[in-house]
Amino acid sequence: MVAPSLTLGGLGQTVFGLGFVDAVLVIFFFNLLAVLTVCFFSIFGVAFGLRQMVLSRFWFGWWGVKGIAILNVMSCLGWSMVNVIVGAQLLYAVNHNIPGYAGILILAFLTLLITFFGYRVIHMYEKVSLYPPLGVFITIMGVLIKSNDFVNVPMGRGWAELGSVLSFGSTVFGFGTGYTSVAADYTVYQPSDRSRWRIFLATWLGILPTLLFTEMLGAALVTTTYPNDGNNIYKQGYDEANTGGLVAALLFPYAKGWGKVCVVLLALSIVATNCPNIYSVSLTMKVIGAWTDRVPRFAWTIIATVIYVGVSIPAYFFFESFLRNFMTGIGYWLAIYEGIALTDHFVFQRGMIGYQPQNYNLREQLPVGIAAVLAFFCGAAGVALGMSQTWWVGPIARHAGVPPRGGDVGFELGFLFASLGYIVLRYLELYISLMVRLVRLFSG
Repeated sequence: MVAPSLTLGGLGQTVFGLGFVDAVLVIFFFNLLAVLTVCFFSIFGVAFGLRQMVLSRFWFGWWGVKGIAILNVMSCLGWSMVNVIVGAQLLYAVNHNIPGYAGILILAFLTLLITFFGYRVIHMYEKVSLYPPLGVFITIMGVLIKSNDFVNVPMGRGWAELGSVLSFGSTVFGFGTGYTSVAADYTVYQPSDRSRWRIFLATWLGILPTLLFTEMLGAALVTTTYPNDGNNIYKQGYDEANTGGLVAALLFPYAKGWGKVCVVLLALSIVATNCPNIYSVSLTMKVIGAWTDRVPRFAWTIIATVIYVGVSIPAYFFFESFLRNFMTGIGYWLAIYEGIALTDHFVFQRGMIGYQPQNYNLREQLPVGIAAVLAFFCGAAGVALGMSQTWWVGPIARHAGVPPRGGDVGFELGFLFASLGYIVLRYLELYISLMVRLVRLFSG
């Protein structure tokens, strides 16, 4: 229930050229798929009391998980960048005397302040932070209906439509599945005997309805920028400050002073969505190496804040392309991660009974991890074949839409290649490990 979700919903039309109805359908179906892994891995925090990256040792091994942890840190920083840029655009729309870098600094400082107080304060803040943006989104919806400026942009057809649907779907999936790599971090203090279905459904109800509401509202809101005849105030506002300018163009003429309050509240909602990112960075760093334990967790939050602020300020000026590339990039690596983790869970662990959570910190009791690492590269090969970006279009992607851009099927192929590759490689790894133990037994 935050501003970046609103921004994402509008990308279907502004970037991928979809109509309103087909954008809404993509948002609905790809989010249904994306949130399942977040809900599923939330169960593990309850069952084992282990954070997501520590839990990942049971799939990637002691050494392999370090690479996954680095990717997770990069993801958390990237999410933080996306969020503060959207917030800064909103503040700029209210007052042009607040430049982009100032808005970024304000929101980053407030996020850092909350995360300093730790897990329980973050949870308490998240509970109450829902309501102001909810009121703002309802206001936006009401004013949009009253304005009668909504345009039912027609749906496309043919190969061009197929490519746009797949590419926008990849972006939606990357956003919805983004919390997979930190899912268990926020359920570790739940009672271990709590129903797994309750945890799954609670997570599902917390994420999916809010994603659908805000992204579909964003898809409806951005239709006001049509037609682009040079006199469209919504198009002018969007060109000036992206989503912030668009929201301001809608609210200020109708809601006046209350409209400005709404935009400020929407900007401040960024703090709530950034707190989990920065908090999880400090947890993830503990998995990368023993040397990270010598650095206090609060210091990692400061370092992370400095890094993402430093990158956010230049990224502010080419945000739309950055947002698209980042979202799909998140979807790519998380699809590979999910393919390996889910395959190991269902094929090799055969459910929760296959884990020995007490061994989480015993290197010799964990998988070797070579199979998972090699399977990750298999997944990366699948992504390369199916991705469609400005800097690379895979051979399969070219045939999923109109050449040369085609359609993005990178996350689907990444998941498939990683899963199939892991099955073969993990059986081979287990066979070699068995042979090595037998040789040692008989030679000893």
